[in-house]
Amino acid sequence: MIAFAELLERLVFTPSRNAKIALLRRYFATQPDPDRGLGLAAITGTLSFKTAKPGLIRELAAARTDPVLFDWSYDYVGDLAETVALIWPAQPVAITPPTLAEVVEALEIAPKAALPALVAGWLDSTDASTRLALLKLITGGLRVGASGRMAKIALAEIGGVEADDVEEVWHGLEPPYVSLFAWLEGRGQKPDPADAPVFRPPMLAHPLEDTDLAALQPADWRAEWKWDGIRVQLVATTAGRVLYSRGAENISNAFPDIVSAMDFHAVLDGELLVLRDGQVAPFADLQQRLNRKTVSGKMLQQYPVGVRLYDLLFDGTEDLRPLAFDQRRIRLEEWIARVQPDRMELSPLIRFDTMEELVVLRDGARAAAIEGLMLKRGDSPYLPGRVKGQWWKWKRDPLTVDAVLMYAQRGHGKRSSFYSDYTFGVWRGDELVPVGKAYFGFTDQELSFLDRWIRNHTTNRFGPIREVEKSMVVEVAFDAVQLSNRHKSGVAMRFPRLARIRTDKPAAEADRLETLMALVANRVAAD
Repeated sequence: MIAFAELLERLVFTPSRNAKIALLRRYFATQPDPDRGLGLAAITGTLSFKTAKPGLIRELAAARTDPVLFDWSYDYVGDLAETVALIWPAQPVAITPPTLAEVVEALEIAPKAALPALVAGWLDSTDASTRLALLKLITGGLRVGASGRMAKIALAEIGGVEADDVEEVWHGLEPPYVSLFAWLEGRGQKPDPADAPVFRPPMLAHPLEDTDLAALQPADWRAEWKWDGIRVQLVATTAGRVLYSRGAENISNAFPDIVSAMDFHAVLDGELLVLRDGQVAPFADLQQRLNRKTVSGKMLQQYPVGVRLYDLLFDGTEDLRPLAFDQRRIRLEEWIARVQPDRMELSPLIRFDTMEELVVLRDGARAAAIEGLMLKRGDSPYLPGRVKGQWWKWKRDPLTVDAVLMYAQRGHGKRSSFYSDYTFGVWRGDELVPVGKAYFGFTDQELSFLDRWIRNHTTNRFGPIREVEKSMVVEVAFDAVQLSNRHKSGVAMRFPRLARIRTDKPAAEADRLETLMALVANRVAAD
């Protein structure tokens, strides 16, 4: 447990991505089984406990500390695990700290009634660094700036293989990954997922800039709409069916209607959308079903989903990824005609002769509820990752609005000491109504400026949230806006982010709700 705690602490204070990968590689290479495999599971988010939850930690802290002091400390620190690790009034005992494997085993098998005494004993017998690691395991959010992809890169470096080779066997494995480490260290064969429904690394696109556009020859490229949903991978084999997000998250439980329609043997790439009578619904409708463990029959009916298919990666056991895009497209069209899958349809190609035609189409994409265009080389194989020059994403320009900062909250991880999550509003008559929240889009210097301004202009507090003087105007960029019953203003923004700070503009001159409602009306009219 001490080695794992040291790893987490060093990851938090290491800003460099390559340095973080080096720390992970050293941990995986030097720690024994099964501790390193369990550490890998924690970092990649595949380790969870049924009975040990954040509420347990709150109860333990409440029993050991003054509640007012704890609330103040939590407000200042912004992270439950870190707060408890620092404020915990330990009662040192001569007990050797448990190993990571011992902690995981105990949390999995201990009855719920025994957990408070068990966890309190561990916290008493460890220092603040190890306490923090223990608590992060239980709360389930490491927040150390290390992603699952970085961990897989570190593993690949140990074995001298590609990270995508690790990715392709990953979903056929389970913690503590003994066979994976045996393969990477040359002590065993590469794990064979056989016919397991494993995730394949997706091919990604680079943003298209004006200089890139000028160099493109129309005959070399194929154009598709960039739909306003989420990219998914549909994997159906004789051993099972899984619907994956682009980030390799299994989202099957939230979309059982799609999984039940995957009555085939293939791997497909597409866009998941809410579709009503063939029309794409606003992204806010799809959000109603995202991140849910189960969905009701009413929700299935209210938010019917479908997939517009982009690509065919496997037809049965045949790997089509080495083929050119044009060849895969023909195979996809033939596959759809043969299989006729329910809730799935072909995403059409856009015919064009000049790049100027695409410019016009892209500029008109907003009215059709489309994010923009995708440009793909006709001879491009399906390559994992973001290979420049093969695929381009050409998104429409964002919308902007001048809004007034209303509330702020501390961030998490490296931003836990800054007020970095902002709620902003526009005018409805003489009243400011909130229309969105943003926590990115600003530079480090702008974050420092806003943090100081918020501290100096706080007018009220609601737990961790500060209400501020209604005088700071910020320009907010966003991709779309739609009606929403969940918001006081009646509208919700798609991907809002701070574009700039408008210290030059009085709050009274910020935009009005009518401006956003007009955008909604334009979209409804287009639909």
